[in-house]
Amino acid sequence: MTTVAGGLAQHAPCEVAFSATVTSAPHFFYGTNTHAMHEEFSIRSDDGQALDVVDNVKIAPRVPVAVGDRIRLQGELVPDARPEPIVHWTHHDPRGLHPAGYIELNGMRYA
Repeated sequence: MTTVAGGLAQHAPCEVAFSATVTSAPHFFYGTNTHAMHEEFSIRSDDGQALDVVDNVKIAPRVPVAVGDRIRLQGELVPDARPEPIVHWTHHDPRGLHPAGYIELNGMRYA
């Protein structure tokens, strides 16, 4: 497990755990690879990094985030994705092959 800054320096996907503030309302889409509903929202980590969270809501419950919410999350950081790095795998792996992630909001863990 590493920090966001450490993960970005690696330029390769890695597992991270950190706290952040939500900066955009979630929007929903179907994943092109998984064909499952996902939610995506933007965050700013406590060290100031802008990131997008992509959460598979077919596997884990939707996280009712709003702009300004404080969250804690664990997942896989993909530093070279899109215009912003992303954090995904913020849920358990039903097949048990990938480290389990989560999003915590107001004392509730969504995994």
